[in-house]
Amino acid sequence: MIKDITLGQFFPGNSIIHRLDPRMKIILVMLYVVLLFVVNSAVGYAVMAVFTFAVIALTKIPVKLYFRGLKPLLFIVVFTAILNLFYSAGEPLVQFWIFKITLNGIRTAIFMVLRILLLVLGTSILSYTTSPIVLTGGLERLLSPLAKIKVPVQEFSMMMTIALRFIPTLLEETDKIMNAQKARGADFETGSLIQRAKALTPILIPLFVSAFRRADELAVAMECRGYTGTSTVKRTHLTQYKLHGYDFIALAVLVIVFVLMIFMLNPIKIYGF
Repeated sequence: MIKDITLGQFFPGNSIIHRLDPRMKIILVMLYVVLLFVVNSAVGYAVMAVFTFAVIALTKIPVKLYFRGLKPLLFIVVFTAILNLFYSAGEPLVQFWIFKITLNGIRTAIFMVLRILLLVLGTSILSYTTSPIVLTGGLERLLSPLAKIKVPVQEFSMMMTIALRFIPTLLEETDKIMNAQKARGADFETGSLIQRAKALTPILIPLFVSAFRRADELAVAMECRGYTGTSTVKRTHLTQYKLHGYDFIALAVLVIVFVLMIFMLNPIKIYGF
């Protein structure tokens, strides 16, 4: 289960998606998320699915890695589908006790599942093709205007960098602890839900101890290297980001898809057509 969690992982490559400016990637993902919540038709979701898998193909990262990241969300997806299936308004097709299945419920459940899956796949493209350092650097550049009104942009970016950097480390640490406990006879896969939750206690305690120890070591290392944030000194950047032609082409493609979806939702009636 732990090995299926790919949150925060980066897969190096030289695809066109890898080479996009991180600032443009963040903007594109934000537009993509907005577009997913705008779409409300089968044709719209089909277009979004084709677009998403086309971008995934351009990343040159195996599709199985994207679907492996969906496994930990299977419970959330199924739970969301059940809620929308049985608790949507409309004329019931099938009814049992307080549960009823309506045509609108089936439609809403399918759309919600597609929305969640496409949302995870789309945001995974950003994390898979952008290293945490580059991603937080782009985020800091985008938020830099807020520094003029005393928003601690650099501190926020540093926290993002540390969080993203240590997600794979903590997952690896969790996997090691679980394997050590299994070697001692621990069972995490059988028994009732309460029993399995209690079995996680020997994992959580050493994991928290390890996390606090790493945090303390990192804080000491940053102090020894003179890190003071923005309170006394303005930080400079080793990498200077510059937008290229393919960044604007990517933006134009997504804007075209966005306009197409809006037109499909609210078609413009032209006289004579």
